[in-house]
Amino acid sequence: MYGFHPIRELLRSQPHRVKELWIGRDRRSKRRAEVEAHAERHSIAIRAVAEGELSGLAEGAHNGFGALVADDGAVGDSAGDPNLLVLLEDIQDPRNLGALLRVCEGAGVGRVLARDRGTAPLSEFAVRTAAGAASWIPVERVTNSAQTLAKLKSEGFWVYGAAMEGKSVWDVDLSGKAVICLGGEENGLRAHTREHCDELISLPMQGKVESLNVATAASAILFEAVRQRLSLSASQPDS
Repeated sequence: MYGFHPIRELLRSQPHRVKELWIGRDRRSKRRAEVEAHAERHSIAIRAVAEGELSGLAEGAHNGFGALVADDGAVGDSAGDPNLLVLLEDIQDPRNLGALLRVCEGAGVGRVLARDRGTAPLSEFAVRTAAGAASWIPVERVTNSAQTLAKLKSEGFWVYGAAMEGKSVWDVDLSGKAVICLGGEENGLRAHTREHCDELISLPMQGKVESLNVATAASAILFEAVRQRLSLSASQPDS
């Protein structure tokens, strides 16, 4: 793993996975002091390396930070809302995947379910784009969207699919157990997935462009869900 934000958040959320921390030998900054403090707190080995060594290993910008990370099969450790889930399918651009995870974590989503076939892997590039969010939210790969949604429905979830022809999200109740389904950059949700949605929802576009980037659309939809859920919570009397 490379980059300040992903490594700092992993040190905060799952320090047991960091086996060794690498820092650019000439880096002198508050960021370095912060990361070193986290590593020392958890007795993680720190190694000063040449910037060129990090550049040769990282896929992109590393900000002078790298880490050897153990893959224990667990991705994310959420304190989010277990009754607000997101299902992704055919999100092929790792930058979009990373941006979506950042939005989901910010909105307090409990879990992200990513259809295995057709969705980009949670690569170093996606993790770096998520700016640390991937360390805080569970991401589960699923093999079949329809079967996954059927199971969630049996658990009391309502399923909402984002689609241009859907009902305005402002007119839909997202305050209960909800799964928000988001489709790929080109074709949106698969037809079979749409059939398993209880309702298709959309954003009331006012401009000339017909649609938004999937991460941008997800942000608007999810924070409308947050608004409704917070309003409902505020209106309920204390027990």
